[in-house]
Amino acid sequence: MEKLVITGGTPLKGEVVISGAKNAAVAIIPATLLVNGICTIENLPNISDVKLYCDILKDLGAIVTWNSEHEVTIDTRKIDSHKTPLDVTRKFRASYYLIGALLGRCKHAIVGSPGGCNLGARPIDQHIKGFEALGATVDVSNGNIAASAKKLVGTSIYMDVVSVGATINIMLASVLAEGTTIIDNPAKEPHIVDVANFLNTMGADIRGAGTDIIKINGVKELKGNATYSIVPDQIEAGTFMLAAVASKGDVVIKNCITKHLESIIAKIVEIGGNVDANGDHLRVWCSKRTTKATIKTLPYPGFPTDLQPQMGVALSISDGTSIINESIWESRFQYTAELNKMGAKITAQGKSAVFEGVKSLNASPVYATDLRAGAALIIAGIVAKGKTEIYNLNHIDRGYENIEEKFRKLGAKIERVSE
Repeated sequence: MEKLVITGGTPLKGEVVISGAKNAAVAIIPATLLVNGICTIENLPNISDVKLYCDILKDLGAIVTWNSEHEVTIDTRKIDSHKTPLDVTRKFRASYYLIGALLGRCKHAIVGSPGGCNLGARPIDQHIKGFEALGATVDVSNGNIAASAKKLVGTSIYMDVVSVGATINIMLASVLAEGTTIIDNPAKEPHIVDVANFLNTMGADIRGAGTDIIKINGVKELKGNATYSIVPDQIEAGTFMLAAVASKGDVVIKNCITKHLESIIAKIVEIGGNVDANGDHLRVWCSKRTTKATIKTLPYPGFPTDLQPQMGVALSISDGTSIINESIWESRFQYTAELNKMGAKITAQGKSAVFEGVKSLNASPVYATDLRAGAALIIAGIVAKGKTEIYNLNHIDRGYENIEEKFRKLGAKIERVSE
């Protein structure tokens, strides 16, 4: 078993380079299944979810060549199967993008029910609604999802709830469909725009990604033979921004898109931190104890649920009583029990939590309950007094590349050890 051991009390200082967006990468890799050719993807985050996806594509018949640690070339011309390795697809949430991609390419798809972080009920009803509207039949049974269609025909689809996964999956299924598909009330996250840009680079005709309506004009073929660079990771950037504030540090964050970070910047400034945004990088620093705030997570461009735990650490040591309302996932507050082990005073009930700010946290053995909770606990370990041990690192490795190395370069006393 591996664990992270962190000796806290060191303000973070220096520069960190942000990796490619995890949430874009795990949608763009399956999107290559729609391409009748070769495509090269740059700025890939070197994380376990990406490696799992590449293994799945190989199993389906694709030729996957790693050109470097962050660049891969994928040739899907010899794909000969629509049935995925069910045991692998059950290991992570984003495997459901294989349904839309294989349905678009083969008109058939069999995928294991997606796994990933336990954040409460995570239904895929909006995905299924979209597939059925396009003309597919979907069967969910025995832990598997099977979809098939004689042909897919464009239509108008209204999203009952704003869903990132369903928006992307419907885009994947409809780019090769006959006619025009209109998605009303789609999600607008930066990685949705990135997936649309990738597909357009390969020959698709998608308009309006990032707005209230997405219009997809079906094309006969995606020819590929192009190179695409994945957008920087908004959530990784926000994680290091909040780590700088919580540790009373001074960090320059490079390779980021500052517009994607506006809601985080606003809240950091509200609690007393400082942000200087400049093109593709920004500086975040804080020299005093932060103050209370009220946070509500919302779909983009609102405050992202994936930064809620990291913000929770900052608020746990802020002056005053803060409230976080979680509007996306019902079990996002599992990390608060771990923070309370470290001396925080947090009362979580349902989708709300009250943070009574304490002056400091104390080291304790803690367990990452999900990906973003793991990142939050690293921040907590950096600001806590003493030596913190963090377990369940598989959650963290799913979405952060070399996270301990990046924190070490900022001065954190952190190491990964086997136990």
